[in-house]
Parts: sequence; C-alpha cells; structure tokens
Amino acid sequence: MWHCPLSGLLCCLGIDLALGIRVSLIEALEMRLLIFLMLGFITTKSMADDWPQWLGPKRDGVWREKGIVEKFDKTPELRWKIPIGGGYTGPAVVSGRVYVLDRQLAKDNRNPQNPFEKGKLQGTERVLCLNESDGKIIWVHEYDCPYEISYPAGPRCTPTIDGDRVYTLGAMGNLFCLNTKNGKIIWQRDFKKDFGAKPPVWGFAAHPLVDGNKLICLVGGNQGVAMAFNKMTGETIWSGIESPDLGYCPPVIVEAGGKRQLIIWHPRSLNSVNPETGKVYWSTPFRVKYGLTIPTPRLYQDMLFVTSFYDGPLMMRMAKDGPKAEVIWKATGRNERATEQLHAIMCTPFLEEGHIYGVCSYGQFRCLKIATGQRVWESYKPVSGSSGRWANAFLVKNQDRFFIHNEIGELIIAKLSPKGYEEISRAKLIEPTGKAQSRQIVWSHPAFANRSIYLRNDKEIRCYSLAKK
Repeated sequence: MWHCPLSGLLCCLGIDLALGIRVSLIEALEMRLLIFLMLGFITTKSMADDWPQWLGPKRDGVWREKGIVEKFDKTPELRWKIPIGGGYTGPAVVSGRVYVLDRQLAKDNRNPQNPFEKGKLQGTERVLCLNESDGKIIWVHEYDCPYEISYPAGPRCTPTIDGDRVYTLGAMGNLFCLNTKNGKIIWQRDFKKDFGAKPPVWGFAAHPLVDGNKLICLVGGNQGVAMAFNKMTGETIWSGIESPDLGYCPPVIVEAGGKRQLIIWHPRSLNSVNPETGKVYWSTPFRVKYGLTIPTPRLYQDMLFVTSFYDGPLMMRMAKDGPKAEVIWKATGRNERATEQLHAIMCTPFLEEGHIYGVCSYGQFRCLKIATGQRVWESYKPVSGSSGRWANAFLVKNQDRFFIHNEIGELIIAKLSPKGYEEISRAKLIEPTGKAQSRQIVWSHPAFANRSIYLRNDKEIRCYSLAKK
C-alpha cells in the first residue's frame, strides 16, 4: 500500500488513503502530478496581486508582488495586445479582468493638431472589460459624450473596482457604477446635469475613491468641490468645500493625529476633511495657477506633501494630537523654469527614508530632503534624457527598486537613494502616440498585477510579463 505524505490534502479532495484503498503505481503518479499542479496553481494565485484603482491596492504606488524580474536582459515577453481608442486612463486589474476607458471619435471628427484647442468634438466614451489572460473583450459599455475640453484625446480616470462593481468617471463628468460581470448600469450620475458642474479646462480627472460605503469624487458645481455618494445606490451622503476651482487632484485618505483624514486639494487650498461627514478639519491657503493641482498628496510619517507645476511644492506637518497641520516649507524658486525644489506637472512623487523622489517641471528627476526641501541631486536620464516642458514619468516601487514608466514608452528598473540615480536596465514597451510641446508622448499610468505590466497609448493596450524566470 502506498502511503502519501499529503494525505490531508488528498482527504480534502475526497481521496482517503487511510481507508486502505489500494492505489496502483500509475494512479499514485497521476495523483502526485495532480497535487503538484494544484499546489502550483494555488501558489501562483496566492502570490498574484490585483491593481484595483489609481496607484494600486492602497493608493500608494507600491507593487507588493514577489517573483518580479530584477533586470531586463531582453525585452519582456509580450503576453498580448489589442487595439483601443484614445485616452489617458490607466487600466485597473482585478480577478482575471482588465478594465480601461477609451474614446471613439464620431465620423468626420478629428482631434485638433494643437491639443490646447477646445472645439466641440462628437464621439463616445467606452468602458472596456478584457480577459486578463489574452486581452479579449468580455464586454463594452459605450455612451455618447461630446468633448469641449483641451487635450481631448480621451478620458483621464483609472477605473475603481470594489467587489462586483466598477466605478468609472469620464472626462465630461459621466460617473457610472457598472456590474463587473456584464457591464450593466447599476446607477449613474452626470456632474453637469445633476450638479451644475463645469468641466475643468482639461476635463474631470480626479480618480474616484471608495471608502467604506462611500464613493468620494471631486465634482464642483452647486454642491461644492467634493461629494460622497452611497456606493451602492449613488445617493448623496455629503457634499462640501466651497471653491470656484475644482482642479484635478485625486482624493486620498491618510491617518494622522489619531484621525482618518480625507485630503482634498483644490486650486485655492489644501484641506483635511472628515470622510464620514464632509466636515473640514483644517484648511491651508495655497493658490495654484491654472488649476494645476494634479499629483496625489503623499504622507510620510507626519509630513504631508503636495506639488504643482507653476507654484511648486508645499510641505505640511500633521499634528499628533488631533486633526491639525502647519506649513513647514514652500517653494522658493522664482518660477516654473527657475526651480529649487519640485514643480511636478502630473508625476505623483515618492517619499521614503527622509527623501522625496519625483519629476520636476522640465523633466528633471530630483531627490529632495523631506525636512527642508533642499535638493540632493537631479538627473534627466529617467524621463526623456533632456529638458522638456511638462516632461513626465510614473514611479512605482517593488521591494528595493523602482519601476519607472516614462513618457517615451520605456520601462526602467532603477534604485533611488540620496546617493543618486542608479539605473539597472530599461526596455521599450510601447510607442508614444500623443502630442505635447511638439513631441510624442504617452501619459497613461500603467497597472502592475499578476507579475505583469498593463500599459496603453492612444492605439492599443499591451500586457508584458515581468515575472522572474
């Protein structure tokens, strides 16, 4: 009689060897193979990670999967690619499905050569649900959506997935709650029609945030800057924060002073709000030109950091004895060209071990001291190699290294420290198809999940394996 050391597992499968059932050698080998395959499946699934929203599971830009490649010896394996329309929306990946938005122009409509132009363009926005294994379309939700915004390539916001629901926000303020299984509408709101909101110059771009039973969005209009909707029904729970300007900054929740604080940054002030009621805990004036509040606020220990293109950075210290804060330092540069600290256009910086890492106004990748804002070093290498207005790259950390997706379609593996920028390797993964300042760019944040990267331009979405061989 063969005695299997994994009898416990076999019992769970309905195979009880302890009863004295005779098993042939062939059957035993088959069972060993089955067990091996099952354990491999279980291990793979348990190690896999999802990317359900902007900046990942915790909205912190950290990719926590293990078994990730440490160096590119060659271009990573392309798992799949499929055509899609234009857009800046990054993908979200959950439970074997990929969610992304795009824009389809109506017949005889063309995006302007100058992206600053704001003519009325007919077309539709789409929510696409793809099979994670091969990229094939599972369902599509499409709706009419004329554009009257600058840089009209397509929607901006990464989908937010929560359970069996996906929440999407289009560039003109169309908010949908869709069933993840089939794409059917559960509820919807129209920021323009329902609340009198006016789309910002570059469209609605603040990625919605799920918090408990709430979906928190930047809306504007007659209800205030921020609104919390019942995530199940779409009914308004609270609204508030008065400002004539909306901006583009995603809401984020931090814990400081013994309180959960919702951080809302709009072009007039930086605000801390009770996420349950919408009541303002504290507000610090911070005027930002042209509404360019874009990068997500970042908290390191008790230090809260925001940065803008023209007006530079603001560093706050959060109190330990309640929801209060004070200004520690602000930008000291003369303008967006003569910068001393970090004037980011859209790159959310990364804060760790007393330092800030991010992309400045003309593509300078910089390291600053958190305590003072003093610059430690800078390099153009991670972004485009040379100076360029609004140059951008996206940072995601995995273990002791960073994955940097720059605007020319490269993925870089590098280590960042106060000692300097240490590049390990880079690979070209996708072509830049957008246009900014007479150069071709790709301005869409990738998703990292299932030991893979999912990234798009205005023509296609691709998936590459980043698994360690």
